Amino acid sequence: MLRAHMQKPRAIVQDSASPHDPFGTQRSLDPAGGLPQPARRVDNDFSRLYPGEMLLAVETLNVDAASFRQMEDAAPPSLTPAERDAAVARQVEETVRTRGKQHNPVTGSGGMLLGRVLQLAPGRDPDVAAVGDRVASLVSLSLTPLRIDRVKDVRRTSAQIDVEGEAVLFASGAYAKLPSDMPERLALAVLDVAGAAPQVARLVDRELSTRSTAIVVVLGGGGKSGILCAAEARRAGGHRVKVIGVENHAPFAADLRALGICHTVIEADARDPIATRRAVLEATSGVEADLVFSCVNVPDAEMSAVLVTRDRGTAYFFAMSTSFTKAALGAEGVGKDIDLMIGNGFAHQHAEHSLAMMTAMPAVRALFEKRYG
Repeated sequence: MLRAHMQKPRAIVQDSASPHDPFGTQRSLDPAGGLPQPARRVDNDFSRLYPGEMLLAVETLNVDAASFRQMEDAAPPSLTPAERDAAVARQVEETVRTRGKQHNPVTGSGGMLLGRVLQLAPGRDPDVAAVGDRVASLVSLSLTPLRIDRVKDVRRTSAQIDVEGEAVLFASGAYAKLPSDMPERLALAVLDVAGAAPQVARLVDRELSTRSTAIVVVLGGGGKSGILCAAEARRAGGHRVKVIGVENHAPFAADLRALGICHTVIEADARDPIATRRAVLEATSGVEADLVFSCVNVPDAEMSAVLVTRDRGTAYFFAMSTSFTKAALGAEGVGKDIDLMIGNGFAHQHAEHSLAMMTAMPAVRALFEKRYG
């Protein structure tokens, strides 16, 4: 299939009556001409390309944790693991069929993908990526035009789905060439949450520029983004930072504890804010946290982040399950004057930063390889 695609380049749309721009509005169908991320449907007909687009043969979808968890929970509880995997695959196929992209209608989130470059339309820099290069997208599947021809496998532990299909990245769409020194599935897992670590480093540096020490709490600290956040907080702050991980899943809590990057690992459910606050304050001798990073992949964890943050501290929400309404009105309701920040999946050089962590922190890499590689 790949060889056949590469022998027949797709037509390039140059019609001035069909506007195209680097943000992909030419692919939005509902509403026509809108931005592709909030669009209800996008054009996934890849028989023709627009200037600046990159056509990919898609091999793996790395579905974001909140979306994958929601699809699993939507399946009947009586299903076997194999049947549950098949149910998730059907949901993904139906979403892509109806929307032209993997944009979960419940969570509003997507994920990212791994593929191989098939064609570069004019306006794309050929010195950055070339036909045949293996790349991972660094923009959400919720805005990426996608067609799935076949689902080959579902890997629940890594929330990855192997497929045959195609996708397009717009001129504004960030991507990374896959490194040659680590397994592709490991690289894909790291790149899926690559925006987290550099932003943790920025916030820890900012906090320590005005304070001699800091307390950092990571909710969902045993998951993919949570581990990177905890590891980066410890690395950026050194002996001046006390890192506390909160994790509800006992095996993940044990993994986090074994890494040695947290001073304390608390087993608690972040959906219970009172119990979580009590456990954190017990670990800190009654002191609230300066920085809280919420990486919980289920709803209703907002108030745990709010309640454990000190006055004028910062709560940063990385999880796609976060409700802005619950966080903002909840903070108001309990009289918390704190900065609420929405996690941004993009940061300058974030792919390089997070991949380098796998070399700098061999224990973290080993855990990621065990789970996701």
